[in-house]
Amino acid sequence: MTHIVQIAPAINPGSGVAGVAHALEREFIAAGATVERFTAAEAGRPARGFRGPTPLATHLTRARNVVWFSTVGTRRARRFLAERPDAVSITHNDVMAGDVYVNHGLLQAAMRARGDYAWRMVRNPVHLFTALRDRIRYRGSTHRAVVALTTTEAALLSSTYGRVRAPIHVIPNGVDIERFRPPDAAERVQARARLGVDDDDDRTIAVFIGHEFERKGLPLALEALRTAPDVLLLVIGGTPDMIRRAQAQARTRGVGERVHFAGTHGNPIPFLWASDVLVLPSAYEANALVVLEALACGLPVVSTHVGFAPDILVDGENGFLVDRSAEAVGTRLDELSSQPLDEWRVRARQTAEQYAWPKIARRYLELIDSLRRDRDGVDR
Repeated sequence: MTHIVQIAPAINPGSGVAGVAHALEREFIAAGATVERFTAAEAGRPARGFRGPTPLATHLTRARNVVWFSTVGTRRARRFLAERPDAVSITHNDVMAGDVYVNHGLLQAAMRARGDYAWRMVRNPVHLFTALRDRIRYRGSTHRAVVALTTTEAALLSSTYGRVRAPIHVIPNGVDIERFRPPDAAERVQARARLGVDDDDDRTIAVFIGHEFERKGLPLALEALRTAPDVLLLVIGGTPDMIRRAQAQARTRGVGERVHFAGTHGNPIPFLWASDVLVLPSAYEANALVVLEALACGLPVVSTHVGFAPDILVDGENGFLVDRSAEAVGTRLDELSSQPLDEWRVRARQTAEQYAWPKIARRYLELIDSLRRDRDGVDR
């Protein structure tokens, strides 16, 4: 029987790295594997963070957790794995141990995409720590295989580190196609009503989902509305301060009345159901799960050439790949707003179904089997 250990700071339902590890765990178990976890909780992370609900306290606590799990967590994970010599281990973030490392994003690429790269790196000591840690990770023999989520990210790994010692395998993230699905007529009407959109309002709703407004291109999406007069923009994410600044930007551009800021929500599905298209003019994405989630809900996607988008979007079929300019984004939004989207929705859903989690987990299991065969051959 296949024995798998997944290593991650946290593993739980939802989005992000924790949600990916949880989805894989569920599928591995369904396939008959024995699965164990090694998370920060199992490692015994100190319960106390920096006091206070301020952004600084939150930032310092997160920084402490990254350094602690990368160092103390690594030592304890190695002991944990040594007691399970038959297991094949998959690591998601931080820990410097495990057979397979899943690259969920490149810090250097993200910082370069935001601009002022050197200043952003130097002003945050944790960024320097992470860059050094990952240089050792990728150029050394810590892992037996590396998983990149996209072909673009695989190329970035090589260009960033010059030489990645472990073989790189491209395996994208998956999507829960039962949870993320197109709404029926009643669900769509209800979702739009919650936003104050009348059922007979035939304007197109473009949804933007993301917390980092600048990197993910919200200013471009706001400017793009000037080229797409029949499009409303629904914005999910952001802190109160970020939202206030973005509202001011929308008013300055003369599109304030066509933008609705819904704030941060744990469940994006009602907002995807209320919308017609996802817009993601991001500067950098390691994968962007939201692209798959939107396609699964039947939304075509207008995205820049980042993350998973170049691997999955076909112009004129399930969305558009565009240059990172307001004019390019606005032109495609305007084009979509001027036509029926029923066939687009069908094609979007069909695309997402190719990336259902059981299919993605099967690719991981094939990699695990190959690593087991290699190890058993060496042992003999």
